[in-house]
Amino acid sequence: MLPIGVETKAEASNCPIRSVLSNVTGKWRMIIVLALEDGPMRFGEIKRCIGDVTQRVLTENLRGLQRDGYLTRTVDPGPPVAVSYELTPLGQSLVATLKPLVFWSGKQMEQVKTARLEYDRANPK
Repeated sequence: MLPIGVETKAEASNCPIRSVLSNVTGKWRMIIVLALEDGPMRFGEIKRCIGDVTQRVLTENLRGLQRDGYLTRTVDPGPPVAVSYELTPLGQSLVATLKPLVFWSGKQMEQVKTARLEYDRANPK
């Protein structure tokens, strides 16, 4: 079995698996990392690429990814000032890990939809 179990709150807070996964598996962070796969992007480009993320949520998630070392933020003083984000080698290795999950997700969607329908029929609200 994978080492995912803990017995105390202290163990949980020191668990490297929980620490890393909790910061990269959020919906927005995974999508941001995948959006940056092909190279640096400015904030507005990332927002347009993703589509349904608010400015505040995008900013928070970019800061978190930068803090954990998955991307860098570069400011070109301009004029006009231009801020761009780019994956670090750590971020690129994360993309390489996420891509199989993305492809798997696409292939499994019909099974997931079917399972959801069956569950909802058996468990009406």
